[in-house]
Amino acid sequence: MTETLRIDLQILLPQVPDEADACVRRLIDDLDGRNGIGQVHIRPGSKSEPAQLCVHYDPDVVPLARIREVVESAGAAISERYGHALWEVDGIGHQRRARTVAERLRSLPGVLEADASAAGMVHVEYDRREVSEDRILAVLARMKVVTVKPMDDEEHAHGKGGEAHAHGGLLGPNTELIFSLTCGALLLAGFLVDKLLAGAPAWVPLACYVAAYFFGGFYTLREAIDNLRLKRFEIDTLMLVAAAGAAALGSWAEGALLLFLFSLGHALEHYAMGRAKRAIEALAELAPDSATVRRDGRVQEIAVEDLVVGDVVLVKPNERLPADGFLVLGTSSVNQAPVTGESIPVDKRPVDDPATARARPDGVDAASRVFAGTINGSGAMEVEVTRKSSDSALARVVQLVSEAETRKSPTQRFTDRFERIFVPAVLVLAFLLLFAWVVVDEPFRDSFYRAMAVLVAASPCALAIATPSAVLSGIARAARGGVLIKGGAPLEELGSLNAMAFDKTGTLTEGRPRITDVIPVDGVTEEELLTVAVAVESLSDHPLAAAIARDGRERLGGREIPAASGLENLIGRGVTATFGNETVWIGKAEMFGTDGVAPLGEPAAAAIAQLREAGRTSMVVRQGERDLGAIGLLDTAREGAPEALKELRALGITRMIMISGDHQRVADAIAAEVGLDEAWGDLMPEDKVEAIRKLREQDKVAMVGDGVNDAPAMANATVGIAMGAAGSDVALETADVALMADDLRHLPFAVDLSRHTRKVIRQNVFVSLGIVAFLVPATIFGLGIGPAVAIHEGSTLLVVFNALRLLAYRGRGG
Repeated sequence: MTETLRIDLQILLPQVPDEADACVRRLIDDLDGRNGIGQVHIRPGSKSEPAQLCVHYDPDVVPLARIREVVESAGAAISERYGHALWEVDGIGHQRRARTVAERLRSLPGVLEADASAAGMVHVEYDRREVSEDRILAVLARMKVVTVKPMDDEEHAHGKGGEAHAHGGLLGPNTELIFSLTCGALLLAGFLVDKLLAGAPAWVPLACYVAAYFFGGFYTLREAIDNLRLKRFEIDTLMLVAAAGAAALGSWAEGALLLFLFSLGHALEHYAMGRAKRAIEALAELAPDSATVRRDGRVQEIAVEDLVVGDVVLVKPNERLPADGFLVLGTSSVNQAPVTGESIPVDKRPVDDPATARARPDGVDAASRVFAGTINGSGAMEVEVTRKSSDSALARVVQLVSEAETRKSPTQRFTDRFERIFVPAVLVLAFLLLFAWVVVDEPFRDSFYRAMAVLVAASPCALAIATPSAVLSGIARAARGGVLIKGGAPLEELGSLNAMAFDKTGTLTEGRPRITDVIPVDGVTEEELLTVAVAVESLSDHPLAAAIARDGRERLGGREIPAASGLENLIGRGVTATFGNETVWIGKAEMFGTDGVAPLGEPAAAAIAQLREAGRTSMVVRQGERDLGAIGLLDTAREGAPEALKELRALGITRMIMISGDHQRVADAIAAEVGLDEAWGDLMPEDKVEAIRKLREQDKVAMVGDGVNDAPAMANATVGIAMGAAGSDVALETADVALMADDLRHLPFAVDLSRHTRKVIRQNVFVSLGIVAFLVPATIFGLGIGPAVAIHEGSTLLVVFNALRLLAYRGRGG
């Protein structure tokens, strides 16, 4: 790691008494395995100061926003000391300007991290004790960068949290292009007067050239001043020096040509990056502005921002849905492609029990759950809102994609380091060339001209934009296909993988197991066994628990079941709760006989052996000191999983392993069904982490899961990939890559897009370095400033438009 930051986070864990709690340990494990995090430890508290989590991290690799996401997915919260802001701004048109803005913000005391993208996003992490949001906005305003739309929290999502401005320059959003074309027109006028009107006064062409200098150098001068304040000497400054030098030598026309070509290149780059930005803005515009709701016994139309959880929204045929929620009335098919990327409309039906759905909205079946921004089919329906507009899956995707724009990829970090060495070397070379007249028999004017030409030729403009433009386009295209990629690093890493590990339940299987066997023991009836199991498992949201609760109720014929209480998850092993004043344990056979839980009796052990022999997932039920029996479940392989795995092999993923907490026989059976060669069973969550670490020592590896119980394993993988993220906040937070649809067939699309993006990045880097390698010797041996600038700016536009090809990418499953 290059430069690490240390930050003390006061972590707030609800219902956790002290820092020795297992939840804190799990949070540390989730963070500790991540690339870019050096050390995570607890700083003990005192009477006046609570305990704090101390994290040493490299902000280039794992930004604080990513740490925040992981903390929140663990059910914790970071104290209010640290602020987090994401703004859409106007005033950043190209990558060099973005870098200047970011470095200016980083120089502020109290700003921990600051990043800006050429598409006009600014992301800041700051310490509220040292700097305020208003102070940061004031610094941006002084740099002529103003917020168009703040996006960092609920307040900001409603247009508060910072003054919003609509700003596009003196003449609107195309001011830079208008200035550049005006410069070109004045240059042409001056040239024509000078060459064609011999009798015209000498001051006329000169006035045209001076005016061309003003319009061509306006934005360049502003950028150069900002850079010099930061003690940075970049291309903008070099261009001004070269233009001033040309004017000093009387070559006004040549200096004006230089500024025209440079400003035109900037303006066109600004326009091209705007295309990628609009691809992301289009996502945000999917949700409608208003919603029809039933309130106080009457139907009324209100703004989407005014919807509250519990409102019932009326959705007409072919309308866009205004909010996330579940169906309470009506059936229809919904086009979910805008959010999940699914190409075929999905049939929707009302929930069986609205009260249960209301209490546990994340547990609602996919057939009853709908998302803001999706399109209703031919049936009218009523939807109960489960999330405010600022918290919808679509809103979260827009925010996370916007944040991802500002996160650097490994190639971008390399090019930034390269530029820090290369630019000073060019300045030294140009300084030496100023004195070429001492060695070579030529006038100082020619030596100065050559030195300026070399400065212009060697400026790595194309290199600066080569990677960010490709990353921005790749992330925007992925989001349009229902895949959320959180930054340049996972986008590049995903395309370099050779190995993938898959969780079984809910990833390779449907995650909707069904009860196949109920084996009571010791004189217990099937009814008694199922009553206890259903009462306890109704409190849990695990897929196996949901299956036992659902199928168990069905087998009991709808008989009323007393409520259990005090559910406690024993992660990876089972659950315990209180039922009828006795403690109940339900879980794997391995849970019994460890951690103070009495071992299984022989009849229960025999029942488990029988179920495992048949390839069933098995759960033991014990009440008090008595084993009640065992329940066997069977999960079916996910539709499309074999095809998805086959496509991944074709893409070069040579090793694919299923890792599961199930018995090895069950794991082997599922692996054979979906076409996997390797299956590792009997793994506890901590064993899954070790398995991923072991695989990572051998090669780069992705971990694919549902993001709930797989968070530590995902954290330790090169890339963590979560499925079904549209319906799960936890999956959205924990993963580096999130497949919004609960469909494995979107994974080949994500991998293939990543590989295309890597290819485009390599092409751009080779082109930009190749142009510099050609121009430097060419200018030394006599190529003029004009042609050098034309080739230089042409290469910049070439890499940008090459990157924009990714927006039109049509690949596997996309």
